[in-house]
Amino acid sequence: MNVTEIRVVDCVPFENYPFKIQDNSDMEMLIDSIKESGVLIPIVVRPKGKEYEILSGHRRIYACKMAGIDKVPAIIRELSRDEAVIFMVDSNLHREGLLPSEKGFAYKMKLEAMKRQAGRPTKENGSQLGNDFGKKSSELLAEQVGQSKNQIFRYIRLTELIPELLDMVDEKKIALNPAYELSFLKKEEQRDLLDAMESEQA
Repeated sequence: MNVTEIRVVDCVPFENYPFKIQDNSDMEMLIDSIKESGVLIPIVVRPKGKEYEILSGHRRIYACKMAGIDKVPAIIRELSRDEAVIFMVDSNLHREGLLPSEKGFAYKMKLEAMKRQAGRPTKENGSQLGNDFGKKSSELLAEQVGQSKNQIFRYIRLTELIPELLDMVDEKKIALNPAYELSFLKKEEQRDLLDAMESEQA
């Protein structure tokens, strides 16, 4: 695997990147480490026009910017969009302390990419075939991430919440099961609920 140096300014975040980059003590340690020793593990990118889309290394790129580092070792991979989605999600799912929203959007992105790779049937084929295709991809994903299929779909449902309610799930103000039930409300109903919660301080 060839490692090459690329400019930090040429690295762009993955489109709809589902993971949050947080300014916390871990990030401070990473910035200090990069200032002292540079980037030890190459980031992984794919070409995107004249720039590079980051597949693995968003936190390292952020830390480089904070540390004033302008070049970074990188492995450049030619991947399709779906291959890139799967690689990006797999590269991040092992991280400790992932938020429910991060899991929800990541599982959703990967499952959709897996379904497309499996070759989704056309709508004319009816829902029966579609269900079979979805079942295979979701079972495969469940095995890969070590979660039950039902739990994966519960996390994916969280992506239907309005941002304010989803933040409350991440902040542990709303538990996963109630959040799952709330995700079936229409967006305007979710907003009404949020207004009621704020007025009642609940």
